Amino acid sequence: MTAYLNALGLICALGRGKAEVARRLLAGDSSGMQPHPQMIAGRRLPVGAATVELPSLADAPLQHATRNNQLLLAALDEIACEVDEAISRFGPSRVGVVMGTSTSGIQEATQGIARLVRDGQLPSSYHYTHQELCAPASFISERLQLSGPSYAISTACTSSARALLSAKRLLDAGVCDAVICGGVDSLCDLTLRGFSSLEATSAHVCNPFSVNRDGINIGEAAAVFLMTRERAPIALLGGGASSDAHHISAPDPQGLGAIESMGKALGSAAVLAEQISYLNLHGTATRHNDAMESLAVASVFPAGVPCSSTKPLTGHTLGAAGALEAAFCWLTLSDHNPAQQLPPHRWDGEQDADLPWLSLVAPGTQATAAGQRRTMSNSFAFGGNNISLILGDAP
Repeated sequence: MTAYLNALGLICALGRGKAEVARRLLAGDSSGMQPHPQMIAGRRLPVGAATVELPSLADAPLQHATRNNQLLLAALDEIACEVDEAISRFGPSRVGVVMGTSTSGIQEATQGIARLVRDGQLPSSYHYTHQELCAPASFISERLQLSGPSYAISTACTSSARALLSAKRLLDAGVCDAVICGGVDSLCDLTLRGFSSLEATSAHVCNPFSVNRDGINIGEAAAVFLMTRERAPIALLGGGASSDAHHISAPDPQGLGAIESMGKALGSAAVLAEQISYLNLHGTATRHNDAMESLAVASVFPAGVPCSSTKPLTGHTLGAAGALEAAFCWLTLSDHNPAQQLPPHRWDGEQDADLPWLSLVAPGTQATAAGQRRTMSNSFAFGGNNISLILGDAP
């Protein structure tokens, strides 16, 4: 059964809202990557922060008062009309919520615990539920007074890609008539220091698939879709999941799990590899991920496929990355891209001779596929958790 992506709201380092994000995405604008105000492990790291003013949560209960939920509300506000219409049409018990996250409100939680350690008392702003992984889904359901299924998924960097697949299953099973789905993660000290301790962060804007790549940048984002069975111009045509469980943080060097997830996605969408017009790479700019993904893409697309990593424009938004990069595919297919340009690959152009060749998108490149357009987005997470999604023109 086809699941249609009827509406999209988003916020990230590229800006707030579809129009601004599409314009800067297609221009390859990495100006949103700016130094974090605090030193992290003795370095000033570039991060992809959302710098626009965020909606106030002054009217929300204390347990929902986090930056993570402010980002989520900014994205949700953009599709408020479509969501309200769906609730009115289907009823609150038939509208579900599935959100992906990896940090939830851990920044506020750790700040509160730091105050406890320092002063012997938790601040009045502290609430334990800030750090619960279900917090984003609970926030939406309570704010919109929904009584349909509501849950969060936390599978590291595949969280929100998996949320989209789970939302489709709720529609396929007839449990829901509409699902608010996507992902959100906010910048926090935990992830910045954690990835630094893994020696995985770069002191420069990341450089995916270059011989000079030296690590990731961290970002924050929220991307929220309204998914229904009602026909819309853009659909989630299929998806594939796998778990190679090679290592707790390193990917399978042969890319077997990534190959499997891409193959399953193509099978579920009933399309051939040569029918994919654009691939959004996971492309973290770490030595191991890019080497693995190059092998996997070359295996699944032996004739090549136009592809790019958009993480130099937004940072790696972790639990939000899958939905955000699916949103980038959605934008390339939408009226916000009348010239049918593809998101360019921003790097130094220094090919790694040890990696298979990839058809990395140059600035200004237009899609060449005739007829129905189909795009793929890859998300690969710690623990060998892999998701590939295919979005395209509605059949």
